[in-house]
Amino acid sequence: MSASSKNGNGEIRIGFYVCQCGHNIGAVVDCPAVAEYASQLPGVVLSRHYKYMCSDPGQELIQQDIREHKLNRVVVASCSPLLHEHTFRGAVERGGLNPFYFQMVNIREHNSWVHADTAAATAKAKALARAAIERVRFNRPLETVRVPINPEVLVVGGGIAGIHAALTLANAGKKVTLVEREPSIGGHMAKFDKTFPTLDCAACILTPKMSAVRAHENITLWTYSEVVKVEGYVGNYKVTVKRKPRYVHEDLCVGCQECITACVYKDSRFPDEFNVGLSKRKPVYLPFPQAVPQSVVIDPERCLQ
Repeated sequence: MSASSKNGNGEIRIGFYVCQCGHNIGAVVDCPAVAEYASQLPGVVLSRHYKYMCSDPGQELIQQDIREHKLNRVVVASCSPLLHEHTFRGAVERGGLNPFYFQMVNIREHNSWVHADTAAATAKAKALARAAIERVRFNRPLETVRVPINPEVLVVGGGIAGIHAALTLANAGKKVTLVEREPSIGGHMAKFDKTFPTLDCAACILTPKMSAVRAHENITLWTYSEVVKVEGYVGNYKVTVKRKPRYVHEDLCVGCQECITACVYKDSRFPDEFNVGLSKRKPVYLPFPQAVPQSVVIDPERCLQ
């Protein structure tokens, strides 16, 4: 195949294929009618329907047509791209065409599986096909490249879901940074008495996991922190995290709470956020007894010092 065909330059020559997927598509959508409709669209030089396009004969048909009809674009109307886009890209590449000159349109999950009216489903398939054929005209011959990645993981949110995700990843050997906007991890579950459906003690389930996060060598815990910006791409994200000051050195605090006793406010008089204002706290406080980290926080808006 010539370099111009490999790169899709020159006259647009589109090959269109409708997969019947046995009865999954063919029993609802009039596949021959869709193929006939597509054959009349600008740029389409070949339009076929076939029982199983993902089969070896179906893939070989695409490869043969690329060579014989000098196709430089391919569109397949079939099932979900999640299932077979890679399959068809491989077939297109083996036919001598850049795999990114391929476009797939879903007429199974998005059409035949959710409709029973053949006329309406066929009309929808034609519309989807027309859109894909128009789009493939603008596809570019991309090239896959290998780039170094940072395999570390950022988990945002230190509730039970974030805690479980962080522990699972850390136990698998991944370096994890867990970011939580409150002074302690635990989230809403830390406030519950019992959990559905077994009515087990919420703290009995959560507290060991919180301690495991703090002790795990693969987990870096950032509490009182918020993600403010995410840049980059998959494998190489750059995340900006804003950390609020505790006004207490977290690594030196042992959680003895002597500073709470020594506070100039002898009585607790400010609404306790953990208990949604039903109890009071001092300007220096521990978020709740099982908090992780076991480090107090100073509220600068309340503290006299």
